[in-house]
Amino acid sequence: MYDGVQAGLRERQRRPQCGHSSLEDAFRGLLQLLGRLPKREFNPSVHHVCDKPVDASLVLISFRGTEPFDADDWSTDFDYSWYEIPKLGKVHMGFLEALGLGSRTNAATFQDNLQPGMHPSKTAASEAPMLASDDMRTAYYTVRGKLKILLDEHPNARFLVTGHSLGGALGILFPAVLLLHEEIEVMKRLLGVYTFRQPRVGDRQLEKFMEAHVSVPVPKYFRVVYCNDLVPRLPYDDKMFLYKHFRLCLYYDSFYVEQNMQEEPNRNYFALKYLIPKHLNSVWEFIRGLTIGYIEGPEYKEGWFSMQVRMVGLVIPGLSAHSPTDYVNCVRLGRSRRVQMACIKGKE
Repeated sequence: MYDGVQAGLRERQRRPQCGHSSLEDAFRGLLQLLGRLPKREFNPSVHHVCDKPVDASLVLISFRGTEPFDADDWSTDFDYSWYEIPKLGKVHMGFLEALGLGSRTNAATFQDNLQPGMHPSKTAASEAPMLASDDMRTAYYTVRGKLKILLDEHPNARFLVTGHSLGGALGILFPAVLLLHEEIEVMKRLLGVYTFRQPRVGDRQLEKFMEAHVSVPVPKYFRVVYCNDLVPRLPYDDKMFLYKHFRLCLYYDSFYVEQNMQEEPNRNYFALKYLIPKHLNSVWEFIRGLTIGYIEGPEYKEGWFSMQVRMVGLVIPGLSAHSPTDYVNCVRLGRSRRVQMACIKGKE
């Protein structure tokens, strides 16, 4: 299973501009891995799994996404406040809080946790006293400590980070803070970061910092976006808010055709020229939801809840496009438009 994951990632890294089979191979391996092995929780928001109990080759870290009926999670997604970190730049404050790296009620807590080179630990054993401290029992320090222990137990293993929605934001911020804390030995064993439905997490300085570390010499970070999904287009990328995505975006249209871009179309969602196409597309998605089980097979049939979400999409297309159903179908049914896609940088 790990061989499929690693081969898929290597193919994607060699040819980021084309090819869907690499993504499918990688995540077929991941889905098999997750389906067959028991997940273990660091805390209610994070899971980990190894491909083998002894001498593992892969450690998978998965951050949970936005809960559908959790107001705190949704308010975090729609938050626009930021905190400026030396070296990294301006970073979304709500996501930093979700990682347990500070609290807006006491801004000094961010400074305590987000100084360059702070709290580095060279060995897995040195994490134990930190995890025993109440101040260090946060998502970031718990995940970092457990990851180091696992990498120490499995010296041939590399780790992969993934997450969806809110979890996607935490998934890319986790290695960013590892880099800030100068956890160089840990980062040498990073295999890749795949995020799904991820909102923006920081400004252009963070973009430049991360691209220097996860895109060179080969890309290790891939951001998957389906069609008109609202959440990846938040917070806004404009002159007021200045939030930026960074590459590579694997964008899927409503026919599950993959295109490789720097930024998804309609980057701030509310551009008027996309208003009618978005609603027409949601009608097509509703019809597709009714028929896909007959066309692709019974395992693709959408249940009553999924169709209720499709109905909401007739009014607010960006919400139904955030459904996990379409992201799973991107992996299972997606195909690549095998051409080099131009980066979308113009104003919309």
